[in-house]
Amino acid sequence: MEIKTVDLTRIFHVGNSKVIAVNGVNLEIDEAKFIAITGPSGSGKTTLLNLIGLNDRPTYGKIFVDEEDTSSWNNAKRRKVRLLRMGFVFQTFNLLPTLTSIENVELPMALVGKSRKEQNENAMKLLKVVGLANRMHHRPKELSMGEMQRVAIARALANNPEIIIADEPTGELDSKTAKEIVDLLAEVNRQRKATVIVATHDEKIVEAADKIYSLKDGMLTFKS
Repeated sequence: MEIKTVDLTRIFHVGNSKVIAVNGVNLEIDEAKFIAITGPSGSGKTTLLNLIGLNDRPTYGKIFVDEEDTSSWNNAKRRKVRLLRMGFVFQTFNLLPTLTSIENVELPMALVGKSRKEQNENAMKLLKVVGLANRMHHRPKELSMGEMQRVAIARALANNPEIIIADEPTGELDSKTAKEIVDLLAEVNRQRKATVIVATHDEKIVEAADKIYSLKDGMLTFKS
């Protein structure tokens, strides 16, 4: 999946104030690349990821997916692309607390109508890939933070997406566990040829990236 943004801008109105969270961003993301987007808190990183991931719509500008203008897509088309072609990893994991690890991973597959057998078999494989073969039937409260993030990565991979979008995926983790998560994302990028886009403060992620961008006051610059 190739993504291109043209003059991408997102403005929020808070009371009488106008906040330009993303300001005229032009970005091209090629297939199978590992992209890091750095910047201080409040710089617009999460907003930019929400736009790229089709969870939000720009105030101005355009987002192209494989050269197709997404501004003409209805909500059903956007949802379908998110479910089938994108995977999401969040700083706070966003696991459903009443579901076990395997049930959390099965959920995206259930939403696209895969058979119960396929859901179960694929979820088991993915949890083994992320090193949680012995934690499949544990609920989030029974897992460490690193284990929860591994479940979240397995869930993001459930429908074999072409792109993984991760927002501060190591922000809640200790340094050792953070490195393990970075290595896991890099392996996903190499082995599955999935594009990985990470908003981060973590230098270990920056070191693993093919391209590094910096976002400040909503404006994006290429670093290396």
